[in-house]
Amino acid sequence: MSISPLLSIVGWGAIGLLVLYVFYVVSLRSQGRPTRISIIVVVLLLVIGISLNALGAGLVFIEAQSRGVVISPISPGGLRGPLEPGLTLIVPFVETVITYPISNQNYTMSIAPAEGAIRGDDSIDARTSDGQQVSIDASIIFRINPSKVLDVHIKWQNGYVDGIVRPAARGVMRDVVSQFGIEEVYSTRRGELTAEITQRMAKTLDEQGLELVEFILRNVAFTEEYANSIEQKQIAEQNALRARFLVEQQKQEAERLREEARGQRDAAITKAEGDAQSTILRAQAEAEALRLVSEALKANPDLLTFRYIEKLSPSINTVLLPSNAPFIIDIASLLNQQASPAATPVATPQPTPTP
Repeated sequence: MSISPLLSIVGWGAIGLLVLYVFYVVSLRSQGRPTRISIIVVVLLLVIGISLNALGAGLVFIEAQSRGVVISPISPGGLRGPLEPGLTLIVPFVETVITYPISNQNYTMSIAPAEGAIRGDDSIDARTSDGQQVSIDASIIFRINPSKVLDVHIKWQNGYVDGIVRPAARGVMRDVVSQFGIEEVYSTRRGELTAEITQRMAKTLDEQGLELVEFILRNVAFTEEYANSIEQKQIAEQNALRARFLVEQQKQEAERLREEARGQRDAAITKAEGDAQSTILRAQAEAEALRLVSEALKANPDLLTFRYIEKLSPSINTVLLPSNAPFIIDIASLLNQQASPAATPVATPQPTPTP
């Protein structure tokens, strides 16, 4: 409890005691008892009661989140202030004080019945530069400028919300929205829209002694027809994105197949080159082998005959050549020759038959 009401209570208590004292003395006299009223007690209680009531009426406590305006018929212009937080003494029973809050206040205009300052649909209807109608939900957070409390009292008193905040907000939003296209309002330039409204609202409120703390663009709603067109457009865009995705997927698959074919081709080329190189090396090896065989035959002409005989059955020791061949090859001697390289194969001449 602040000190002013407490002083008033004590003062009125003193007046009450005075009344009881007078009633008590009167009642004693009515009973025939010689009793006199004490002038000192009466004066003391009267002075205490009047003084405390006057002091209670003259002391005003201003809270930290408020400022006071003194209505004074003895001051120039009938006003003085603003009163700062704390105890202030005014002329009792002559001056009065009206307090104004300087803390943040919120005024919301919404399509939802239970959200706005006014019950029901309190959203702002506006038209964009391309003729589309939109409904806007917004909140204005503001406060009274502490240094301009007297101006607010003179211009609006306690009607500044309905007198300036609400109409200024609705007018500024309609004006600013009319400078933007429908897609800019809800999409590409929504931030610029909010910034423009904030700037103009701040200027308008400042001229009336108020400060804009923040403007909040809560929601932008469209007509049902335009909302359906937006939905169809989004569906079309999604379908286009899906089609582009499928095309890209097919391109990637085609690229994968090309890379796979390119890999198979490179593998085939590599294999063919390897086969060709292998064939060349094999031919070179065979040629080298033939060269070595040729040199061996030149050095030992009977080696070919020996290799031929070596392929025959191991049990054959003598081979008869055709009748016109002048030799009989001795297999044992050839085998001995293989065992002893210094030995010379023996060919026995076959007698010529007598005709």
